[in-house]
Amino acid sequence: MTGAANALRGEGTLTVAGVSYVLRPSFENLVLAEAELGSLFALVERAAQGIMTLTEMTALLWHCFPSEARPERIAVGQAVLAMGLVGATVPVRNVLAQVLQGEA
Repeated sequence: MTGAANALRGEGTLTVAGVSYVLRPSFENLVLAEAELGSLFALVERAAQGIMTLTEMTALLWHCFPSEARPERIAVGQAVLAMGLVGATVPVRNVLAQVLQGEA
């Protein structure tokens, strides 16, 4: 757990193995996600077309955990599966919206 989420900064929460974590789509975290996944704009386009993969969703969310409180990636993937793809789109959409809108 890493404190309360600040929606004005595009933060959200994700529960992994019964623990609620704050997702922080900081510049550093998004740069690391982009290094792994490729262009975030292309990722937004794939999400809009409904062709974003489970691997991409998991990786994007995993990179948005603060590094000092980051759970294992497999646990994040299991949390995404537990929510179902429709449920997992909520935190993914929040992160991608932050990418497109910037900080409030």
